[in-house]
Amino acid sequence: MTTELRRLRNYIDGEFQDAADGRTTEVVNPVTGEAYATAPLSGAADVDAAMAAAEAAFPAWRDVVPAERQKLLLKIADAFEERAEELIAAESENTGKPLGLTRTEEIPPMVDQIRFFAGAARMLEGRSAGEYMEGLTSFIRREPIGVCAQVAPWNYPMMMGVWKFAPALAAGNTVVLKPSDTTPASTVLMAEIIGGVLADLGHPKGVFNVVCGDRDTGRRMVEHPVPAMVSITGSVRAGMQVAESASKDIKRVHLELGGKAPVVVFEDTDTAKAVEDISTAGFFNAGQDCTAATRVLVHESIHDEFVAALAKAAAEIKTGAPDDEDVLYGPLNNANQLAQVSGFIDRLPAHAKVETGGQRVGDKGYFYAPTVVSGLKQDDEIIQNEVFGPVITVQSFTDEEQAINYANGVEYALASSVWTKDHARAMRLSKALEFGCVWINTHIPLVAEMPHGGFKKSGYGKDLSAYGFDDYTRVKHVMTSLDG
Repeated sequence: MTTELRRLRNYIDGEFQDAADGRTTEVVNPVTGEAYATAPLSGAADVDAAMAAAEAAFPAWRDVVPAERQKLLLKIADAFEERAEELIAAESENTGKPLGLTRTEEIPPMVDQIRFFAGAARMLEGRSAGEYMEGLTSFIRREPIGVCAQVAPWNYPMMMGVWKFAPALAAGNTVVLKPSDTTPASTVLMAEIIGGVLADLGHPKGVFNVVCGDRDTGRRMVEHPVPAMVSITGSVRAGMQVAESASKDIKRVHLELGGKAPVVVFEDTDTAKAVEDISTAGFFNAGQDCTAATRVLVHESIHDEFVAALAKAAAEIKTGAPDDEDVLYGPLNNANQLAQVSGFIDRLPAHAKVETGGQRVGDKGYFYAPTVVSGLKQDDEIIQNEVFGPVITVQSFTDEEQAINYANGVEYALASSVWTKDHARAMRLSKALEFGCVWINTHIPLVAEMPHGGFKKSGYGKDLSAYGFDDYTRVKHVMTSLDG
């Protein structure tokens, strides 16, 4: 007996639509490894329709006063809270995430972030007007950019969607958002909610649009002549392709492309507390987090003690089904990701040691055991490249200089942390570490008021904060003669 699959649809100009040519792709629940829905495999006609809708809606939305844009976002935040259980269920089916942790760790920050950008809508700033040339007054206008093409990743489909649409709408832009082909369900539900609020407030239908599809769909969005800005969270390879494509017509580009966060642990730290916090920050969401605490550097004097304690903590962490309240994380997102994580472990050099884990869990779905690997060298593949799974590596360092060299010795530069009781040392490391974020004696907390974004191959542009809001505006100089 064949179970009928749920049908997800694009959201274009206020209407749910199938792909113009009827093509679909199956959406798989990573807990079971079985399809539960179909989603449009959108082609050129669908991208054209979404861009046309966003372009048509832009002039009216651009001219809406900030207070009204704030009102829209506040009502979206309220609606997300009211329909939180539906969003949680959709996200869990998308990703296999634990229901309880999605309820406590994702919905509240998402709602808070939307409300932050609602306030930011009314805080457009520029340098004060003044006479910088005799007889002439200059002032600055901050304006929306236009249509924004946005591509969200599969590790946090809902939250990364919020990080993209909230500042864009707050600044007066219109949006075409594409979720990952493996996780469209929660984004389609968000479209229903946002569309309802837009309609209730009488705003243009095309302000917010969702197009489902694969890499080719995303490529068509980036190459399309309408968007003035492209924002993507994804792999370095994807970011490079987007930047190259967008350069052909000088689109503005916003890239968040992953990380390889160093976690630098000095000998004076509280080892038990550090192990507890680092293991949680490393294994949360199955390590599928660009800022995950998965590359630990430990002073040689406490290395063996730390590795033993971390391996013990990891062995006690549980992965399992979303409704199990005792699990810290669920499955990897898809079969390809399971193969990638397994491949890193299978290719470990002879000098590496798997302290715990290192294998798939069960024969259904894409679960992987919490894993700790020690004995590694700086140029090992697993140190240099992003695993994006529940794998924590541990290296030993001899002094502060070596710790800094190891920490900075990768191509990523998104986030990092320092663990020490020595304030001066913490300040030296916070200056020396070449990462967009440096946490001290903690790892992974984010707040709406502070920027998130990296350097080097982790990309450019900021999410969250006033800096993230500014990225969705353009600056215009206006000069007027005082002679009348």
